[in-house]
Amino acid sequence: MTPRFKTKYREEIIAKLQEEFNYSNIMMVPKLEKIVVSQGIGAAVADKKLVDQAIAEMTLITGQKAVATKSKKDVSNFKLRKGMPIGARVTLRGDQMYEFLDRLVSASLPRIRDFQGIKASGFDGRGNYTFGVTEQIIFPEIDIDKVNRISGMDITFVTSAPTDKEAKALLTAFGLPFKK
Repeated sequence: MTPRFKTKYREEIIAKLQEEFNYSNIMMVPKLEKIVVSQGIGAAVADKKLVDQAIAEMTLITGQKAVATKSKKDVSNFKLRKGMPIGARVTLRGDQMYEFLDRLVSASLPRIRDFQGIKASGFDGRGNYTFGVTEQIIFPEIDIDKVNRISGMDITFVTSAPTDKEAKALLTAFGLPFKK
């Protein structure tokens, strides 16, 4: 069974973007290449169990095993040594990426308190978009009673779009609610 958003991309979004930007070839239409969900845990220097809990929560949220991110260098002010685990990360591609995007747009983002839309300022100039979520409890997979620490995460959408305008049109077509 193909994900709903993958079918939507093939049947609706390609035609819409091709008409909007006058692409001469269907292969020029930008596509979503991957979604990277990452979480930095500053307090992990003192408590190693926080990284394990973050990995477990992120695995629940994305449906794919998360990996620990390690520090690249020593920082004596933070009592940080090279190679210490300080975060968690998941890279989603293919069907799992579309499933996660579907759950994010339809179930998770509407659960944010006083939600007005996501800022359009997170584009990097190369067609990629990053935004932050302040609480992991907006995801329905997380049981609020079992959470001992509320933490945020960054979600990055990597597209094949050459410009931010084309990437924004692609993500808007998928249903990401940008602020007006």
